[in-house]
Amino acid sequence: MSESPAGARSESPLLPVASPARTRAAVAALVRPRRALALSAFAVTVGSTAVGLLMQPLLGRIVDLAADRASADAITTTAALLAAVAVAQGVTAGFGLSLISRLGESTLAVLRERFVERALGLPLERVERAGAGDLTARVTADVSLIAEAVRNALPELARSLLTIVLTLGAMALLDWRFLLAALLAVPVQAATARWYVARAVPLYAEQRVAAGAQQQQLLDTMAGSSTIRAFRMEREHTERVTERSRSLVALTLRGVRLVLGFYSRLHVAEYIGLAAVLGTGYWLVRQGTASVGTATAAALYFHSLFTPVNAALVLLDDAQSALAGLARLVGVTDLAPAAVPATGRRGTGRSGPAGRVEVTVRGVTHAYRPGHPVLRDIDLTIRHGERVALVGASGAGKTTLARLVAGIQPPTTGTVLVAGVPPTELDPAAARRTLALITQETHVFAGPLADDLRLARPEAGDDELRAALDRVDALDWVEALPDGLGTVVGDGGHRLSGAQTQALALARLILADPPLVILDEATAEAGSAGARALEKAVARAVDGRTALIVAHRLSQAAAGDRVVVMDAGRIVETGTHDELRAAGGRYAALWEAWSDIRDTGSRTA
Repeated sequence: MSESPAGARSESPLLPVASPARTRAAVAALVRPRRALALSAFAVTVGSTAVGLLMQPLLGRIVDLAADRASADAITTTAALLAAVAVAQGVTAGFGLSLISRLGESTLAVLRERFVERALGLPLERVERAGAGDLTARVTADVSLIAEAVRNALPELARSLLTIVLTLGAMALLDWRFLLAALLAVPVQAATARWYVARAVPLYAEQRVAAGAQQQQLLDTMAGSSTIRAFRMEREHTERVTERSRSLVALTLRGVRLVLGFYSRLHVAEYIGLAAVLGTGYWLVRQGTASVGTATAAALYFHSLFTPVNAALVLLDDAQSALAGLARLVGVTDLAPAAVPATGRRGTGRSGPAGRVEVTVRGVTHAYRPGHPVLRDIDLTIRHGERVALVGASGAGKTTLARLVAGIQPPTTGTVLVAGVPPTELDPAAARRTLALITQETHVFAGPLADDLRLARPEAGDDELRAALDRVDALDWVEALPDGLGTVVGDGGHRLSGAQTQALALARLILADPPLVILDEATAEAGSAGARALEKAVARAVDGRTALIVAHRLSQAAAGDRVVVMDAGRIVETGTHDELRAAGGRYAALWEAWSDIRDTGSRTA
């Protein structure tokens, strides 16, 4: 449809990504309330690492005792101390890791909650402009990546860094020259880290964006599969998906080559450092300034650095990927609901109108892209309790007008008022009390059917739920389900038909009881028989309410108080069904064509 905002997506930016400085500040703010837990985890990990560093001197001591032909008792005592150190180090290490994991998981939980809160608070216009794939990639792939880093990389990185620092300190206590020898590996390692980070940060950021673009293309292709098949565009869309996937694969392979180069440089650093420590030990023993056991302890210390140093540097790979994902999450969490742009405006948090609700549209022109208006000079008033049907060809602007009245976005020019208040300026609670929008894309949440209905009114009792279902002729089939209202529906549960799903949406509408209802082709997903039943249910659900109905079938228009005919973004006719038929204009032609199709379908059936 030409009125869809999807056409503007390629010209609109994705959702924001936080800068590295802002990401670090956000993490610090999340950890600040958990300072006590962070300090405890740090203290326990330091103690565990320090205890573990006693193992190398004890092994060196055993070497010296064996070289001096000491008694078996002396060696046994040292070996017992070695075992005690191993046990103590294992116990304290496990406790420290549990504290670090608790810190990471609790921090991640808060970040995830803030992300979901902000994401749900984003205007639909903003999500549509960015593409649902971008938001989906952040809430799935990015969150999973960060969670994996928190559970594995963060504890290991913390322990590795502490081990490196304390081990180098222990080598200095043995002899400062061992420390100097070990530090010969540092320039190579530092150069390797700089080389890697300089390439990894932009690469992984680009990779996450490419993953979001690929997911968006897949979503677009699958959502529009019927249209794609109808226009024989399978090859074109397959090529688009292939191109997105090929770009992502190319970036992934670049990452693999980067990691391989990273490892090869680390091996060079290890060989340089180990050779230097062994050479220093040999020289000191020859000079008589160190024993063989001391030289052995120094060599063991440096050898023990291989694992933490490599782990710390290798974890840069996970850290850079996680940081790229974290920056994408923080970019969304920084979008405070009151500050999220909606074509240049922000909500003022007005309370909802009370009593009678009238809709006024004056001088409205709207464009998703500059210079391409989909609505032009719209003037429309819907009186309280009036049922107005919008009809017109696909792309006439019906859905866009419904979106503006629903407050999904403000018009480019002109005003839309609901009981004298712009719907975009209503706070969320007021918007829920004032109006409801039902489209053909109705979602059923996983869980008991009663819980799905109570989304509209959490305090509703079972009798109220049954009354709402009965009003839309859904009670019989609901009670026929295996567990009635307790039947699990949605993903993994009982599958509902399109008509049943829409009936639940109408029952929720009755429970919410808003004075204004906007229905955008709410019966389009049902078959012919189901649509007739749904139209009766719609009539009952909107009875006594102000209603704007984008009519998928002209029988809905005929049942309305007034029909508004749109064409090319303008209102071209308005009046009752009988008046417009008698006028012999565009609506009369539409009705005649629709009646012929309906009659032909009835005869065929």
